[in-house]
Amino acid sequence: MAADIAEQPGGYARLLEAESAKAIAEAAARVAERRPRHVVFVGRGTSDHAALYAAYLTEIRLGLPVGLASPSAITLYGARPDLKDALVVGVSQSGGSPDLTEVLKVARESGALTLAVTNNPASTLARTAELSVDVAAGHERAVAATKTYTAELFALLLLVEGIRNGDGTLPAEERAALEKLPQLAEDALGDHGADELAQRYRFASRLVTTGRGYAYPTARETALKLMETSYLPALAFSGADLLHGPLAMTDPDVPVLAVVGTGPGGTSMADVVTRLGERRADVVTVGATDIPGAAGRLAVPAVDERYAPLLDILPLQRLALALALARGEDPDAPRGLNKVTSTL
Repeated sequence: MAADIAEQPGGYARLLEAESAKAIAEAAARVAERRPRHVVFVGRGTSDHAALYAAYLTEIRLGLPVGLASPSAITLYGARPDLKDALVVGVSQSGGSPDLTEVLKVARESGALTLAVTNNPASTLARTAELSVDVAAGHERAVAATKTYTAELFALLLLVEGIRNGDGTLPAEERAALEKLPQLAEDALGDHGADELAQRYRFASRLVTTGRGYAYPTARETALKLMETSYLPALAFSGADLLHGPLAMTDPDVPVLAVVGTGPGGTSMADVVTRLGERRADVVTVGATDIPGAAGRLAVPAVDERYAPLLDILPLQRLALALALARGEDPDAPRGLNKVTSTL
């Protein structure tokens, strides 16, 4: 897991290289040409969190309504939704889950434009879809996904921005900003705050993660990583939902990880942190600046809010790794889990 985490800056650089960038641009151009009226994403686990990030991007940047598919509606109940005007995107590291493949198969039969985003371009999911994007993360050794998650995020970002530009390419200014991400990721991974925080959380019995907008998928992915590597019950909430009831369970014994970046999503989290502070919750933020009411911060470089999920998750992955080791667990082989999960 440590080796996989360390490879992520190189993965960002690889997706910006000519061959990968060209393939993503070609897929984006095809989508832009078809002009879908709405978009449906489908994924499981970590890939579902990448799909959620793409849903925010799509609604905000493309102005298209987005849905997250429920595979069981098709695989268990036999539903055959009419998706002829949709873009249906399957996101999967392995591309091997039968239920995701079935969703894309049914969608394509109904006339949808289908696209697979996967780390395995030879997978069944990629072969089933009309278009395919290879996230080019390379072999991932640990069961807990790290570098494949951020590769999915980056590929989806490049795809959406390419669609927005109309011909699949990126504006020069956007490209220049993205080319800084590999070094910024190195900088984020160079901070050792996560290792110190792991000792503080070593005996925690539960934990809450929260964020809004582009940061909400990061909160969800963090909770999953903590649960599957440290077996620590972790609940993820959007900042808005946290204030609608779950706030009542927070107290000094329940650590809270709040992803607070720049932009509207981060600004809206200031009140959430304040309310948590009033309950004397142990709040640690993830972001570029200190937030009043928080007891600590995992530092990441300041970037455009759209790019922040590519950096915010890095110290949180480090935290999951360090916390598992501090609690005497093996983060490379979580009990009961396999690298490829096959669901129907």
